[in-house]
Amino acid sequence: MIFSCRQRSGLLFALLCGVFLCGSCHALPQQNSPADPPADAQAAAADEKAENPFPRAVEIPAGIMDGGAGWMNTARPLSLEDLRGKVVLLDFWTYCCINCMHILPDLKYLEEKYADQLVVIGVHSAKFDNEKDSDAIRQAMMRYEIHHPVVNDNEMLIWRKFGVRAWPTVALIDPQGRFCGSQSGEGHRELLDAVIGRLVDYHRQQGTLDETPLMFRQDADAQQPTALRYPGKICLDTSGSRVFITDSNHHRIIVAGLDGSLQGVIGSGREGYRDGGFAEAEFSRPQGTVLIGDTLYVADTENHMIRSISLADQQVATLAGTGLQGRPGMPPAATLRETDLNSPWSLAHYNGVLYIAMAGPHQIWSHQLGTQQIGVYAGSGREDVVNGALATSAFAQPSEIIVDAAGEFLYLVDSEGSSIRRVPTNPDGEVTTIAGTSELPRGQSLFAFGDQDGVGADARFQHPLGIALADGALIVADSYNHKLRRINAETSEVTTIAGDGQAGSELEPLRFSEPGGLAFSDGVLWVADTNNHRILKISMATGAAEEFTVNGLQPPVVVPRAALPDPADAILVTAQLRKQAEQLELYIDPRIPEGFKLNADFPTMWSLFALDEQTLVAPEWLNSRRPAELTAEGQLKITLPLTGQQGGAVFVLEASYGYCDQGDQGLCRQANAHWKIPVSIADEGTVEPIRLLFPAPVLPLQIDLPE
Repeated sequence: MIFSCRQRSGLLFALLCGVFLCGSCHALPQQNSPADPPADAQAAAADEKAENPFPRAVEIPAGIMDGGAGWMNTARPLSLEDLRGKVVLLDFWTYCCINCMHILPDLKYLEEKYADQLVVIGVHSAKFDNEKDSDAIRQAMMRYEIHHPVVNDNEMLIWRKFGVRAWPTVALIDPQGRFCGSQSGEGHRELLDAVIGRLVDYHRQQGTLDETPLMFRQDADAQQPTALRYPGKICLDTSGSRVFITDSNHHRIIVAGLDGSLQGVIGSGREGYRDGGFAEAEFSRPQGTVLIGDTLYVADTENHMIRSISLADQQVATLAGTGLQGRPGMPPAATLRETDLNSPWSLAHYNGVLYIAMAGPHQIWSHQLGTQQIGVYAGSGREDVVNGALATSAFAQPSEIIVDAAGEFLYLVDSEGSSIRRVPTNPDGEVTTIAGTSELPRGQSLFAFGDQDGVGADARFQHPLGIALADGALIVADSYNHKLRRINAETSEVTTIAGDGQAGSELEPLRFSEPGGLAFSDGVLWVADTNNHRILKISMATGAAEEFTVNGLQPPVVVPRAALPDPADAILVTAQLRKQAEQLELYIDPRIPEGFKLNADFPTMWSLFALDEQTLVAPEWLNSRRPAELTAEGQLKITLPLTGQQGGAVFVLEASYGYCDQGDQGLCRQANAHWKIPVSIADEGTVEPIRLLFPAPVLPLQIDLPE
């Protein structure tokens, strides 16, 4: 059974039971077999009315989404009443949680597949104190590129109204504003896809589905480009006088001299997976790196891979991982490239062994370089802070791992447990906790956080993400406290050495914003000050801090890819140009409905595709999304430079714009259209622009609940 039946105090509806079971839902279509009905019988069945997949769904009380401390990615607070006619998926999450990160690709997949029918709303119900702040949530949303609206449920009021018990949990609302059920955990993409598809089919046939696309203001649009974007980790190569910076949200690695000179950029800046030369390689939010000889190994976190970079050959290759997220308890595969990994976050090396902080399954993995074996070194997979033998110990989202100079111990930050751990490189040794709590009953260590200096178990951290060894002491990036802490390796005494607990960017007094990674050499501590998009250098002798600038480093220029719409549905328009024409101009009348207006927050975007080989337009103008110019007359203008070549081509032009209620706080909807345009260039052509007309935008449905 996928859902459990339970009632909770104050809840005016009951959870459905069993509605997602295969026995109570239609199977997906299969290829014809001798047992299949004939084609005419299948066609007749397709004409029948779809069955309501949630006949016992019940109405949600008005105002159930009230109580949040602020909304992001929307011009105004939303209610479920605003979204009648849409399938609504509520995602209860907290941004520290690796499991919450894991379902973001599933939500993105569903949002793209059901772009006109589904609205996802994030309900951020914080675990850590720092996560209750709306600005901190907004930073996390931009770091993970969340585009749907999010409400800050900092008092967990909405959480309690829906009876949620775990992160992540999703709740499903039908187009008539009725609650269908909820599901916790990750790995439910296929289940949600099937259920949402059934809801869409049913309500489309009932006429209660509003398929007018909605548009929401994006907080990220107000952000200015920066040379670094949420840098995660730092690796120092003092013998080579260089530093490697994981420019995580630019999906690349920066190589710089210790003097600030730019020595190389590894990765195109486009998120994805691609091996090859530095300019074309692709990563997905990489984190920790380690240099072994002339090879840089990278924890390619959201690709679930370990990548190897030959600095001499300037080539990126894949060492381990399939690109699929591994699941706990999966048997080991025969080779590195056949093994599914799960959010590798940091790397350390000693004596030919690569140690991996595998954040997803809460374990430490290892790989003997030169072999095909990779697997669990320490950690049972249970998310907790438990000491003891390697196999029975437990970790909670390890996020940075280092090795001491003698190679006897690994030190790591256990982020969700807010503890600092020590792991022996001798497999017969035992895991211990240096500072922070451990061994508390029933996972209570996951909630034993705070901001307190002290000795060992008396000290408190809040989701630390970075650790380094500095002159015999451990330095910890206490990320959610916005501090640096020092731990005496012999006495386990914890003291604060920088930061006052407030997020900020000042150098005097020194403040950080969720610092993520550390490195130390020659008396200088290097800090990846993640939310401030900068690297800091701090003198351990004087405490003086300065920003490390990489001279000439620019943010990558990445034009978003666009998907070809169905040419068969396109409006046909022809164009014949004279051969001396240098450009093709197109003007589009958007046809704004009465009572609505264009909104500058939603620029008109267009994409051009060629259906066959062509030479009329340079390739860089194809298959990407670009903004259109708005003329004084209210038309949308697109200018396409031509190459000067003669001949013909068939293009598909797609355009979209947002139209909003006249009120400043109104909801915005999206109009889309695409045209098929055969273009020829010859002596007898014209140079007149092409004038196009949007189809009349569809007004939103008025959806009423049945009596």
